[in-house]
Amino acid sequence: MKRLLDRFTQSGTGRKGEEAAEVKADDEGYFATQFMERPETTRASSAWTARGLAVGANALDPEVGLGLLLNAWGKDALMASLAKEDKRKLLQHLDFVTVPPGRELIVQDEKGDYALVVLEGLVAVDRVQPTGARARLAEAREGDVLGEMSLLDAGARFASCLTLSRCSLAVLTNSALDELAIEEPRLGLALMTSTARRLSLRMRQLSARLGALLTAG
Repeated sequence: MKRLLDRFTQSGTGRKGEEAAEVKADDEGYFATQFMERPETTRASSAWTARGLAVGANALDPEVGLGLLLNAWGKDALMASLAKEDKRKLLQHLDFVTVPPGRELIVQDEKGDYALVVLEGLVAVDRVQPTGARARLAEAREGDVLGEMSLLDAGARFASCLTLSRCSLAVLTNSALDELAIEEPRLGLALMTSTARRLSLRMRQLSARLGALLTAG
């Protein structure tokens, strides 16, 4: 959580330093070019690019996708405090897609640099055993987030996520998160606070389940 907050609270002072560095390096043109081109380049190489093709993802009308996201998260305190025009800036940083049933959105143990917000549909979150059997950990529905832990720490995926129905999703990549931290820190903080709240809730539910299993054993 500290790493998440630091990403945004440092963005204001970090931006001033970046602007000064751009001016200083203007004669060479290297820093300014790299800074401007990095988000687009990084986003293009996101793991979601290949995963989206593999699962047969189709583009969802961005206006429809944004409406679904705000319907799911619009009552969260920070999100609700944003002006309508600020919320619409999410269109510049998120991708909205639909995916058919029976598709593996996230594969256990793979490295990941994206998270998915379920806008419509049902997704199974399973821990795959060495035998190949799948232990059901949860079922994600409207408003739930998938893969946010790997988005934040760049670690391996803990579980696999399989669509159980046709799903509408919002895709947040690591590069888009960086863009938000730099360009729209208040909007980015609202988005990530909503994500962190749902992660915390899921961890509490998992802890309660594990506690019950240990007690029963």
